[in-house]
Amino acid sequence: MAQQQNGSYSFTADPRAVPHGRKQKYRQEAYDEEGPETHGNIMYDARVVRGSTFASRTMPAGKSQRSSRRRVGGGKGRMRGQSLQGDVGPVPGRKHIDVQTDDYLEELTDKPPEKTQETQTDLLMDQPPQPLFMPAKIGVDVETQIEAGDLFNFDIEVEPILEVLVGKTLEQAMDEVLEEEELRNIREHKARFQQQRNVELAEVQRLEAETKRRAAEKERRVEQEKARVVAEEEVLEKVAARGFAKSFLNDLHTSVFEKLVDSGHFYDPVQQEVEEVFLPWLTNNVVARLGKAKLARQLADSLIIDAIAKCERLQAEAEAEREAERAAAEAEEQRLAAEAEAAAEGEAEGEEA
Repeated sequence: MAQQQNGSYSFTADPRAVPHGRKQKYRQEAYDEEGPETHGNIMYDARVVRGSTFASRTMPAGKSQRSSRRRVGGGKGRMRGQSLQGDVGPVPGRKHIDVQTDDYLEELTDKPPEKTQETQTDLLMDQPPQPLFMPAKIGVDVETQIEAGDLFNFDIEVEPILEVLVGKTLEQAMDEVLEEEELRNIREHKARFQQQRNVELAEVQRLEAETKRRAAEKERRVEQEKARVVAEEEVLEKVAARGFAKSFLNDLHTSVFEKLVDSGHFYDPVQQEVEEVFLPWLTNNVVARLGKAKLARQLADSLIIDAIAKCERLQAEAEAEREAERAAAEAEEQRLAAEAEAAAEGEAEGEEA
């Protein structure tokens, strides 16, 4: 603070050390992981509203989720939440889902809903303007003379202001340096944690693969043993069946041949060849020859019928021609007879005349 001593000002604030603890002077929500790293610039502060102040403020879902996670847990919890935001896939057999972690759910819109309403009021007469109030003058007028430099000395007044500005600038620079160092340590810790996590994940995958291979090998060995037992039982059954069949067929062989001879299954091969080969061949040849003879007779009959029909047609045509010639001859004779009669009548009329 500044105190006036002997007509001058002096800065009497007690000196204090810059804190080096883990207390954060700025909110972590103001810094975005994807954006540029800014320190102390109000243009990148998330609390500053830009644009129209009448429209509702919208915030990206990813940023709001990161802010809520940072508000819920601080320090190590926030660092853990940041490290888990990488593109790390789920373990085999599981999947990630999106979970809403905000305390209150609110529908975010670019423009709030608007509604127009109106009302009717009575007409009122304009009120006349009130006169300006001028209080009555009281007291006695006095005056004083102020020389140059009596009220303000620039060199003396500007010194505490400069000390404050320089101190705040140095303090801000120190805070920025400490914040950059802390961010660098956080990134290094995040990289180490991610590397360790990848190593552990690879080890878990290797152990899971080894367990799966052992289980598959065990199942394969069990299946092979089951197949061997089944094959051994089948071989034993076949051997027992063969022995029983051999003992049963020893006495059956002779009796079967005797019954086949009695029933006539053993026959003369010459007789069988004559009955099954020669007689069918002879029958087929006779049938084929008789078929050819029948076909020849049918062809001869058809030729004869065609010849008779042709002769009848020619005879009918000749008869028609003779009838036509006879009719033409009769017509010619009638014409000649008519001409002769006409000539005789003409001669008779000439003689009478």
